[in-house]
Amino acid sequence: MSDVWDELQWRGLVAHSTDEAALRQALQGGPLTYYVGFDPTAASLHVGHLVQVLTAKRLQQAGHEPLILVGGATGLVGDPRPSAERTMNDPATVAGWVGRIQQQIAPFLDFTGPAAARMVNNLDWTASMSTIEFLRDVGKHFSVNRMLDREAVAKRLASTGISFTEFSYVLLQSNDYLQLHRRHGCSLQLGGSDQWGNITAGCELVRRVDGATVHALATPLLTKADGTKFGKTESGAVWLDPQLTSPYAFYQFWLNAEDSQVEGYLKAFSFRDREEITDLGRQAREAPKARAAQRALAHEVTALVHGEQVARAVQDASAALFGGSDLAGIDQATLAGALAELPTASPASLDVPVVQLLAETGLAPSRSAARRTIAEGGAYVNNTKVTDVEATLATATADAPLLHGRYAVLRRGRKSLAAVSLSLRQ
Repeated sequence: MSDVWDELQWRGLVAHSTDEAALRQALQGGPLTYYVGFDPTAASLHVGHLVQVLTAKRLQQAGHEPLILVGGATGLVGDPRPSAERTMNDPATVAGWVGRIQQQIAPFLDFTGPAAARMVNNLDWTASMSTIEFLRDVGKHFSVNRMLDREAVAKRLASTGISFTEFSYVLLQSNDYLQLHRRHGCSLQLGGSDQWGNITAGCELVRRVDGATVHALATPLLTKADGTKFGKTESGAVWLDPQLTSPYAFYQFWLNAEDSQVEGYLKAFSFRDREEITDLGRQAREAPKARAAQRALAHEVTALVHGEQVARAVQDASAALFGGSDLAGIDQATLAGALAELPTASPASLDVPVVQLLAETGLAPSRSAARRTIAEGGAYVNNTKVTDVEATLATATADAPLLHGRYAVLRRGRKSLAAVSLSLRQ
């Protein structure tokens, strides 16, 4: 327990906190109960949420007791965004998402040991409150002037406006801290820095109502090298649910981390020690083409989320797709997930010319360019070089058969990939 604060700081996981000396003393003084909340605004968490999940795990490993709140009540309202009003989801949908997100988080924490985690749902104490109780017991302690100064609220008032529902969200979240303090002795709330106003409002409510001092800790919002939001790709958010983001795409997201950012990502998402992370950071600077740090990061985070067996499968698939090993060894589910990330042609026959497939998938800008690629020895089907400019998919796969009777991998040069998925009519 004595060094967890220093560890969090070294890993870059402290953006804001209430009184640092008091919080450090509380963390050193014995097990404390802390909570971190997740609103079910979608069917899955995304990689941005992992910062909170893994920081909660680090605190539990240091002997502190986590409460994982998945907000069945706050999820019905939604924290106000700076840009526009959230779409409200019906209660049955939100309840289903609560269960799915609880199942996603559960494998990361220990629910049976001496610092056993507990799942809580703020609908349990919010649903029974009457409007009068909420206004008298919670609303009475909030200044509208201060609520108007909140960044998201101010931006909304200056643009699209804001509903009373979202304006009141801070009261609901603050009441969560009060209820968890009373029910479980919770004295620390963990969250992202974008939640800092809500978190400190909860601390203030506990102080005003119960006369107790509680603590708050906010982790930074990670960004890419260009300053854009971490966890977003051209196709959208990177989800933890393998049905929404395939494990292969998940692995590739981490593998593609920028050299300048990868050491910071290792600190936040890896459980490797300081010496290992420092060494991987050095390798990223001195030998960036080897991508040793990215490979270590991608494997570890994929294993944390999807399991070691899946991590090895997608790692092997990644190597095979770029000619590093035998494509035939990739299981069908992993292969399908990998190929789904590539430009794809779906011919109805094996008689389609390879030249056409190269042009159709964009590996070559035209058929004439595709012919030149083949003539120059730069075209491959299932990692076998195509030498005949008149080759069809049938002749090209004579020595490199279709994968699982349906798929082929096209490659131009070393790194440009596309997929062929034979029509199911065959």
